[in-house]
Amino acid sequence: MDRIKAKCVAEVLKAMGHPVRLQIVALIGREEKCVSEIVATLKTKHSITSQQLNMMKDKGLLDCRRDGNRVFYRVANPNVLSLLDCISSKCQN
Repeated sequence: MDRIKAKCVAEVLKAMGHPVRLQIVALIGREEKCVSEIVATLKTKHSITSQQLNMMKDKGLLDCRRDGNRVFYRVANPNVLSLLDCISSKCQN
């Protein structure tokens, strides 16, 4: 792996490296959801959730679309879900 690729991978891992962000990725991994659905499911504050969503969107992990006044998010790259599944399978409750 060259330095440029290593830096890119590190940025993706850093962008996922927070419990709320991991929960968001897992939640919207199979189906897009609007911000209010994410907030309700995760029981987080709207402002914190929006901040996390925007950060992951800026890093290229998520895509979004607007429908009226609602914004729907989805995972931009399904490989991120494979990575998350691989790592989470090694963690026990």
